[in-house]
Amino acid sequence: MKKTVKQPKLKIRTGDLVKVIAGDAKGTQGKVLAVDIAKNRATVEGANLVSKHTKPNAKNPNGGIVKIEAPINISNLKLVDPKSGKLTRVGRKLVDGKLVRYAKISGEVIK
Repeated sequence: MKKTVKQPKLKIRTGDLVKVIAGDAKGTQGKVLAVDIAKNRATVEGANLVSKHTKPNAKNPNGGIVKIEAPINISNLKLVDPKSGKLTRVGRKLVDGKLVRYAKISGEVIK
């Protein structure tokens, strides 16, 4: 019998406004572009830029060095409160029979 490991529910989702709290990109604020649940990482707009060397192609006829966002571990990100703009933790509660995320600082529901 094979045991399956249940992935924990992540507190950050695509489209959230987050701030990087650790690492080289510390202090950078941006929108989450993608979340990789299996690797526990998220890609943030404008944060953790890396240089990628590309060959000439239809999209980039000259090729060269392109700056792209690399994924960051979710533990290095913190959600920005939609009401106050401060950094906040995320909680989950039942509202009208649905489980929703809310900001711990203001109590406001996120999306």
